[in-house]
Amino acid sequence: MKRFAKVAAAMVTAGCLALTGCSGNNDKPDGDNTAATEQVEVFTWWSTGSEALGLEAMVQVFDRDHPDVNFVNGAVAGGGGSSKNLLQDRLDAGDPPDSFQAHAGLEIQDYILAGQVEDISSLYDEFNLRSVFPSDLIDLLTSGGKIYSIPSNIHRANVIWASVPVLEAAGLQATAEFASMSAFIEALDKIKAASPDIVPLSIGGVWTQVHLLEVVLIAELGTDAYNGLWDGKTDWKSGQVKAALEIFNKLITYTNEDRDSLDWEEPSTMLINGEAAFNIMGDWAPANFDSKNQVDGKDYVYAPAPGTVGVFDFLADSFTLTTNAPHPEGAKAWLQTISSLDGQVAFNRIKGSIPARTDITPSDFSTYQQTAIASFKNDTIVPSLQHGAAATIVQLNTITAAVSKFTSGASDIETFQAELAQAMA
Repeated sequence: MKRFAKVAAAMVTAGCLALTGCSGNNDKPDGDNTAATEQVEVFTWWSTGSEALGLEAMVQVFDRDHPDVNFVNGAVAGGGGSSKNLLQDRLDAGDPPDSFQAHAGLEIQDYILAGQVEDISSLYDEFNLRSVFPSDLIDLLTSGGKIYSIPSNIHRANVIWASVPVLEAAGLQATAEFASMSAFIEALDKIKAASPDIVPLSIGGVWTQVHLLEVVLIAELGTDAYNGLWDGKTDWKSGQVKAALEIFNKLITYTNEDRDSLDWEEPSTMLINGEAAFNIMGDWAPANFDSKNQVDGKDYVYAPAPGTVGVFDFLADSFTLTTNAPHPEGAKAWLQTISSLDGQVAFNRIKGSIPARTDITPSDFSTYQQTAIASFKNDTIVPSLQHGAAATIVQLNTITAAVSKFTSGASDIETFQAELAQAMA
């Protein structure tokens, strides 16, 4: 049984992985099923790239299994901000979609407290999910004895990706394995000295910077103290946290100057184009490598982020049944598909994440995904800050503002640390 590090009692866990092709011959386009007697509007931020392709694969399974339900694709761009704001506007206005995507964990807790999602515990029995989802996962999905979402996948956040050609051109061993952040910084210095035109560590806008911060916190604090940041047992004002922030500050000095204008995919593509050496990002990155015909082990390599071997920094996409959903039966049909074996395999093989279900065949997935499946089974699981598992939306927004201020040079270490402490006070 995997060892989940204990976090807040209300924490939710979920699965967030890649999608795969589906069986079935239903050719109906989204929103145009004239034979349907029911419908379901599903709100996601899976609007482009592998996420959109994964959603399409999942919808193929849905159409096959529920031909009398018309799927209305409510996907909008902007997973880190604008889409969630639009969703909240709709919920506040009493115009909810039938089901919506949210990161499992304390992010969903906000919707629970607002009375905007329904208890769907009974569906875990109806769909026989308690026998195929890990029991400790179900425990973390449970809030106040009830479950409010069903995970479609599991993602790992603490992964470092490296360009083999860039490392070899700099005279370095083509590896992404580093025992500590200090060892990683030594490699960054070597890249900088050998190849002045190469970005040692590519990164994107502020949400990717928060992502990097959480990985540094895990590496420097260890799992117990990292988890203590979210349950109050670790003092955000401590010297240990300050030391981690100094490492984070050091890492930012090796990044690209145009970072604030980029999302996650462009920094990943910098590795592919030979413009950068390393990138710390979640395991949605392989979809970008695959789409550009990169070969695992030849063009790129990966490993747990420096200092985080034996740790699985988890996030998950979960789906809800909204309170006063216009089409609750359609939403129920959608939740059945996203929790099904066919649905989870189809989605995750394309998206790069792994299923939350345990009855999968690991060899059906990519080499990277097999490593993630093994890690999720055996390693210590900790919750992602950036991706909704460790902090509420309000807390994350405040932390994000502090990170943006700091990385843009508008605050110093002391102010940054104080603002983080205040966010979690």
